Amino acid sequence: MVGVKSRREDLRPIVTKSIKKKITEDEVEDERVGEGNEQPLSPASRLFHEPHFNCYILAIMGCTKRVDPDIVKAGLETTLLRHPTFSSIQVVSDGKTGEMSWIRVKVDLEKHVIVPEIEQGMDSHEQFVEHYISNLSRTTIDTSRPLWDLHILNVKTSEAESVSIFRIHHSLGDGTSLMSLLLACTRRTDDPEALPTVPTQKKRVVQTRTGGFSRPFLALWELFLLIWNTMVDVLMFIATLMFLKDTETPLKGPPGVEFTPKRFVHRTVSLDDIKFIKNSLNMTINDVALGITQAGLSRYLNRRYCEEKLDKGATEKKNNLPKKIRLRAALLVNIRPSPGIQVASALCYKVMSRTTMSFTNLVGPVEEICFYGHPLAFLAPSVYGHPHALTINYQSYMNKMTFVLAIDPDVIPDPQQLCSDLEESLKLIKNTIISKAMRT
Repeated sequence: MVGVKSRREDLRPIVTKSIKKKITEDEVEDERVGEGNEQPLSPASRLFHEPHFNCYILAIMGCTKRVDPDIVKAGLETTLLRHPTFSSIQVVSDGKTGEMSWIRVKVDLEKHVIVPEIEQGMDSHEQFVEHYISNLSRTTIDTSRPLWDLHILNVKTSEAESVSIFRIHHSLGDGTSLMSLLLACTRRTDDPEALPTVPTQKKRVVQTRTGGFSRPFLALWELFLLIWNTMVDVLMFIATLMFLKDTETPLKGPPGVEFTPKRFVHRTVSLDDIKFIKNSLNMTINDVALGITQAGLSRYLNRRYCEEKLDKGATEKKNNLPKKIRLRAALLVNIRPSPGIQVASALCYKVMSRTTMSFTNLVGPVEEICFYGHPLAFLAPSVYGHPHALTINYQSYMNKMTFVLAIDPDVIPDPQQLCSDLEESLKLIKNTIISKAMRT
């Protein structure tokens, strides 16, 4: 594979005494790139250069036709490469202080757009795609060029005619901003000049029968709940940092799980079913996604614990879960200043390694979109390089919801079964609501 190295190696940025000299095999773009014009990396970007957080974001895109690499390269030239972080490398401008900066370079797309030769007559295209993406998690991108690449696999799967994988180092931005940038490279299929339409969150209106006299008290009560919940979250964070750990379950990875290769699987369900549950229970999409996840993980863990107790007459229909089990998902936020990056990395690693998994839910376009003229059948983002054996990402697109699992196969050997448990949990919740509605 072009421009990659082992995941076990730390992502070491280039060190240079003078940024006016040639700093990579690519040429500095022009005179605009000179001393005094470099942009320093943010604390969050520097955090993702630490060994335990060498994270990469994957955007897996299924297209309804074969991808033409030349058309894609032409599109990247006029869109993505205009963004500074996608046409810059990251260098250490001062080896003593470790200060890092962005330096603009001339991008050679031949080194970033990778089209592997596909063996004809393979047994399973789905398995080939899955193995290819998994192999990406074994490697890192060469730091002598901008930290992103695009892999085009012109193989037909059950969902798409071809699959493309954007791999982007997390130091280039957070998942939400990078997904927004990726969507900016697409256009609506029904209007090639229009950008995708992404729904915005509407403020929930709570219907009450109280008069105007009681409204100030309700506002004070909501403020009290906000303060109380914030205090609880802060105390839980401190407790996790100090001593509180999740229960050791078949979902929790061992130390060093951030360095192990991951396996990526996904499953697509009806977004209308999720909206039906949301409206029936007066919830949000995120609430429903969390509920599905909790129910699916419970079903999966119950089966795993059942397998351990088969000699004691256990069955899947019974509750085999431990009486007390703590299973939490983590969200990484870096709020420390630049001089404390190593300390921030150690603190974040300690907190994340004491939780079980990561969870995200991203909103996607409501209509079909094209990636440089190639209509998308599905969009499945994920991430690897952080200390969790399980990451679940939900991504909406048109009238579909895709959940993507990034797992350590040594910890979760049957990820397709976990996908089925999540899908079955959605069906059970929906059917329960329908049954109760029919009885009333």
